Amino acid sequence: MKFYFWSVGKANEPYVNEGIKIFTKRISHYYPVEWKIFPPAKNAASLSNDQVKATESSLILNALQNDDILIALDENGKQWSSVELAGFIQQKANASAKNIIFLIGGAYGLHENILKRCNHKWSLSKLVFPHQLVRLILAEQIYRACTIIRNEKYHHD
Repeated sequence: MKFYFWSVGKANEPYVNEGIKIFTKRISHYYPVEWKIFPPAKNAASLSNDQVKATESSLILNALQNDDILIALDENGKQWSSVELAGFIQQKANASAKNIIFLIGGAYGLHENILKRCNHKWSLSKLVFPHQLVRLILAEQIYRACTIIRNEKYHHD
């Protein structure tokens, strides 16, 4: 199984990038992991919010394979505890899932056609975070889930 972390937006700021690199390296001890940053829609200022989301979604949908498990990070998604996330990952590993893609939308969120395609919607919190911090939180939580699965000391109940 391989993790893909996809995000729409700009490259990471240095203050976030260092943490993302650390947790990505840690995750790679458990599963292969790869980041893909999709560029925001061009001419976004002249487009409606829905047009921006539609433009971004076409890039994402074209990059997906039919058997990819897509988890959209969405404010209306289900909130999981770290232990529940670990259970979800273990379940997918047991089912021999090939690719799990965690998707962070752009500034205006994810288009309806992405939300229809996703297998799960996950909300990190009811709080709103900058997208770059969401990338860091995502990487840390996936690492935490890996340590929970292995019963390692990183996570404390």
